[in-house]
Amino acid sequence: MKILMVASEAVPWAKTGGLADVVSSLSITLANLGHDVRIVIPRYYSIDRGELKLLPGAMGTPMGGIEEWSAVYTANMPNTDKNLVKVYFIDHEIYFGRDGIYGSPSESDFSDNSRRFFFFCRAVFQLCRKIEWYPDILHAHDWPTSPAPVYLKFAERVPQSSGEFKNTVSVLTIHNLGYQGIYSKDNFNYMGLGWDVFYNAGFEDWSMLNMLKAGIYSADKVNTVSPNYAKETKIQAHGFRLDGVLRYRSADYTGILNGIDNKVWNPEKDTYIPQTYSAKDMSGKAKAKETLQKEFGLPRDPNVPVIGMVTRLTEQKGVGDLFGPAYGSAWSICRDMDVQLALLGTGEYWCENEIASLAARLSNFKAKIGYSEKLSHLVEAGSDFFLMPSRYEPCGLNQMYSLAYGTLPIVRRTGGLVDTVENYNEQTGGGTGFMFDQLNPSSIYNTVGWAVWAWYNRRDDIEKMRLRGMSQDFTWESSALKYMEMYNAALKAKS
Repeated sequence: MKILMVASEAVPWAKTGGLADVVSSLSITLANLGHDVRIVIPRYYSIDRGELKLLPGAMGTPMGGIEEWSAVYTANMPNTDKNLVKVYFIDHEIYFGRDGIYGSPSESDFSDNSRRFFFFCRAVFQLCRKIEWYPDILHAHDWPTSPAPVYLKFAERVPQSSGEFKNTVSVLTIHNLGYQGIYSKDNFNYMGLGWDVFYNAGFEDWSMLNMLKAGIYSADKVNTVSPNYAKETKIQAHGFRLDGVLRYRSADYTGILNGIDNKVWNPEKDTYIPQTYSAKDMSGKAKAKETLQKEFGLPRDPNVPVIGMVTRLTEQKGVGDLFGPAYGSAWSICRDMDVQLALLGTGEYWCENEIASLAARLSNFKAKIGYSEKLSHLVEAGSDFFLMPSRYEPCGLNQMYSLAYGTLPIVRRTGGLVDTVENYNEQTGGGTGFMFDQLNPSSIYNTVGWAVWAWYNRRDDIEKMRLRGMSQDFTWESSALKYMEMYNAALKAKS
């Protein structure tokens, strides 16, 4: 099967979140299953042209009465067999030769994002013509590439088209419904399709233009990144105004749990931690805890539980309740409990300031503002618990990393966290983590307190839960097979 991943991010070239990891990991896994998988992303300013190969000849893309010209570069996915996954980069200096993928510190959301990604999505089809390779599956990811299924349905598969894509079907994966690509509909003319498409494809959104909504209407199949999140997004509370659209597409909408790359996130192979370890020999975890305490400036004490966090400091991640002024917040937890808290993260300015203030006043709470791949691995390995008080979580990766490293998640019962964490049962000692329902300081405080109580009073249960978590299989292979089922169903329905 020929599969083209159309994405705005892919590691190691461009990343703002888990989307980039998913695109690359899923592509590699599908290629290892024998499929011809290729990825196309923009060539952002941060991607060095010198490390890419230029394809000969400029490429023209018709856009709203004009023609945009771009270069095309290519590279092979690193750390894989040569040519296993080929990656293409659309190089358009005006649209992508700037700092940032979706925005910059001075402009958090580029005002021309709709035009940038309209162009990119149409250029994808020109790329296929340029390399004379036509996919069976066009797999788009999130709002930036949602116009690709629209172009396929309303421009490339219509009777008057050239016909190269007549057998191609589209899949759209929603990684986070909270981001939809909503812009002024004045930008629609640039797309180069008639205004009948604006309404028939589902772009219209209260006199604005909604890119994700159009992708959901137009794709042959739609999925999101966990079964429980698929259920949640079809109800008003979690649907971000698109729950009705998702119910309308219910027969073609499913949830497939993300996987994790066990070559990267594996305590038996991890080169970022001071000593590797496994379920048979956990001594390396104790060494990681000692190193974590030293690195963050926490008192070195193996008997005190360490709660780790690696997070974006945004409302989605529950930071307003954890670091706000109410009783039960991080201040209360660190004041009332014999526990340590180590945080790595960056995000909203107010939260960064509050965290810095707390770290200065508390000996058992320390933080590093920013992101470090090495430190994120150390936090996962060296912590005893991992806190994720998410307001919503489409899938979540850190709880799966935590389980792989024998670190017990403390999570809200939402999204993919429900699909991956089993709540602790005091009667049986079962479970792999600690869960709460309502997002508020009191719930966070009480659930952290429950985990700390188990640490000091049910240590045998803690050790069994660790081993149970480390035995879970969250690798990409099983998820990739479910994607194959969806691809085949789309092809069957098209034929």
